[in-house]
Formats: sequence, structure tokens, C-alpha cells
Amino acid sequence: MGKILLINGSPHEHGCTYTALKEIADTLSKNSVETEFFHIGKKPVAGCIACGKCSTTGKCIFDDSVNKILEKLDDYDGIIVGSPVYYAGPSGQLCAFLDRLFYCSQGRMAGKLAASVVSCRRGGASAAFDRLNKYFGISNMHIVGSQYWNQVHGFTPEDVYRDKEGLQTMRTLAQNMAWLLQNIQNGKLQGIQLPQYEKRIATHFIE
Repeated sequence: MGKILLINGSPHEHGCTYTALKEIADTLSKNSVETEFFHIGKKPVAGCIACGKCSTTGKCIFDDSVNKILEKLDDYDGIIVGSPVYYAGPSGQLCAFLDRLFYCSQGRMAGKLAASVVSCRRGGASAAFDRLNKYFGISNMHIVGSQYWNQVHGFTPEDVYRDKEGLQTMRTLAQNMAWLLQNIQNGKLQGIQLPQYEKRIATHFIE
């Protein structure tokens, strides 16, 4: 009933962020939704250099994992991005990765479901959560909510397992996403297609 990509933007592959994402993945699986994990890793991630090459090639000039995800982008019905909270924001590597992924996608994100998840020791979660959601809101994606902001608290995965409300929020998010996926697929069977958008108008504040 669809496939969701879960991006782990933490340098720790099986840390607190993964624990939250795994709770989502398990619930999606119970609702017959396939998932795929992608870990951003510990290596530096290049930021966008505004070269514009992707507008003609459809891929980034930096041939790394961004291009690997772009190759499979059409296979995903939704994307969930998870990040630890650093200075009240997402990890720097993740932001660099998402800047290039979303810019190179050239509108292919439109119509997909989206959600962000943040993990913090104590504070800054809502600011990081808001930052990640900006990628979706500008890309014609459908942002999926939950019973609370999608955040878990803890310094270790064991701490996160004790955050009962946080984990329940993850499960509720997954249930909402599975339900929306089912409705979208049923709608397509009834002939309901994605919106046909006008040609984009791009202006600035001078004219």
C-alpha cells in the first residue's frame, strides 16, 4: 500500500533519531506500508553551490547519495525526515543534503506525503521541527500531522524508550500517514488525479 522513505539525519545510525523512526516504520509495516531507511552517515555532505547544473542534467554535480535518492525518488509515496536537535536546529549535514535533494528534484516531490521527526535531550525541538517542515511546504507536499509535534526526548535510545508520549506520537503519525496513503490510492482508482498546477510565476520584491 505504498512505500515511505525514512531519512535518518543523525551521525549515529542507531541512536535516538533512529529509535523514533523505527517506531514509525514498525507501525507503518503493521498497516501494510513498505519502508526504506537511509542513513546520512558521518562523512561531510557538500552544500548547494548554486551552479544550476541540475536544471539541465536532473542530478546534482556532486555525485553522492543525493543522486542515489533522486534515482529512486519516484518509487516513494512519502518521505519522513528525522534529525537530532543541534543548537535548536537540524544537523548541518542533513540540511546540506536536503537543500540539494529538494532543489534537484525539480518538482518531483509534489503530491508525496511528508513528515519530520526531531530528537532532543531537552529543548529546541519545535524550532528544528519547523525548519524541516519548510522543505515540504514549498514543494507541494502534503504534511502529515500527529497528536503532538513529532518529537522524542532523551540522551540515549534507552531514554527515548521511556518517552511514552513521544513514541505514541510516532505511532499516531504512522497511522495517519498509512490512512492518507490508502485514501490517495483509493482516490486514484476512482479517477481522482493530482492537481494540475499553473505555470509557476517567480518574482522578487523589486518588481
